[in-house]
Amino acid sequence: MHRRRFLAAGAAAASVGLAGCRSLFQTRSARSPPLVSDRPDAVYVPSHVEGMAMVGTAAAGDFRVALTYSYPHRFWLVSGDSTEKVEIEGSDSLHLMTTVWDPETDTVLPHGSLTTTITRDGERLTSGKPLWPMLSQNMGVHAGDNLELDGDGTYEVEVSVPPLPTRRAGALGGRFGELGTASFTLEFSQSALEEISYERLPDRQGERDALDPMSMDMMPVSATPAPGDLPGTVVGEGSSGDARFVVSRLASPPDGVSAGDSTATPADGPDDDRPYLAVSMRTPYNGYPIPQASLSATVTRDGTTAFDGSLTPTVHPDLGYHYGAVADVQSGDDLTIAVDGVPQIARHEGYETAFMSFDELSMTVGE
Repeated sequence: MHRRRFLAAGAAAASVGLAGCRSLFQTRSARSPPLVSDRPDAVYVPSHVEGMAMVGTAAAGDFRVALTYSYPHRFWLVSGDSTEKVEIEGSDSLHLMTTVWDPETDTVLPHGSLTTTITRDGERLTSGKPLWPMLSQNMGVHAGDNLELDGDGTYEVEVSVPPLPTRRAGALGGRFGELGTASFTLEFSQSALEEISYERLPDRQGERDALDPMSMDMMPVSATPAPGDLPGTVVGEGSSGDARFVVSRLASPPDGVSAGDSTATPADGPDDDRPYLAVSMRTPYNGYPIPQASLSATVTRDGTTAFDGSLTPTVHPDLGYHYGAVADVQSGDDLTIAVDGVPQIARHEGYETAFMSFDELSMTVGE
């Protein structure tokens, strides 16, 4: 595996999570606790929970970016229908993380192309290093990696945020189309890293449940609206691959959406006269959006296909991150949702066995 190496640092900011100092033994144990045995093919409580330290937030054009870090830890990359575990290496010093959001609506924007450039004392140490898009139970959607550190000291870090490749709709339309760069100064100390909270979970590990999301004043955590808060009419719900699916029908597509954005069997009439089908694919328990999947839908009415096509990843401040299309869908129709490609987002422990195999979901569209 190609392992991205990175000179990184931390900050003398307060850590988030359980308080208290930890011994060197506990700190080292946090780097490689035993995996839960007999892990279910579903979301489960991991072997331990870690806090994290907030470095700060900064503007990057239209984007807002937070930089945080925690202990190095294992995670899993997804390639096609399989996963590959990234082990902690002896030279790894920390796990650096970024979260990107819209500062006007606090909508977290899943982004798979963030890069970092690091300088120290005027010398560029690394340039354009990418971070993996990831999903974790306490942090939700973010980007990060285990990174090698060059000792205590001061580092300048630039986080580059390319134009958002996901379709934007509603109040997000027409924005996030240009490159933005956020700048941070990191004051690293090993002692501050070792004070970040860490707790083993022997009584809960392996349970069909999840850790609670972190609560932070300086940045939002990715989330999806509760079914009752979704725009339009919720016409069906279901579960597959341990993911939850909530399907909403809007009377017309939101601003920024047209039928030409997806490959489909179209209906007659202008785009703005046809309904919009929005499928929210989310984690159980915490309701995080699950990005980087491929979804399609088929709508049949009296034995005739009214819609058959892909659902486009879309982010909207009220619908959240979802998969949607302009579709001729009416009450009483038969609707089938298929996951044609499993989510390619990397996963922290507790998510690596879920969202890997899906059955089609069939439902009758409600009123």
